[in-house]
Amino acid sequence: MNYELRIIQGCLNSGPALELYLQVLAAEGKDTRDVKVREVWTDEDAEALRFHGSPSFIADGRDLFPAESAPALTCRVYRSEGSMAGLPSTELLRTAVREFGSGA
Repeated sequence: MNYELRIIQGCLNSGPALELYLQVLAAEGKDTRDVKVREVWTDEDAEALRFHGSPSFIADGRDLFPAESAPALTCRVYRSEGSMAGLPSTELLRTAVREFGSGA
């Protein structure tokens, strides 16, 4: 399985997002050696990748947190414990990784 973190330049959550993704994947028994970081530069790239903001957690080309919004070069927010945050909670990301891996 291929894992990717998609970000935009200057995203303050990029570093913490990568740490979180690696931690969660390792906790779920996934191989973290080939996690890629892809910087999205243009609106055209955002459209082609169906990129809904930075950071986006991707598994086998699919966003682990599907969004209805239009693709855009923007910061992304996640609902976390009743509020909005720049990263999903550890448990929310673990659940998304588990559900993706199970085919749910």
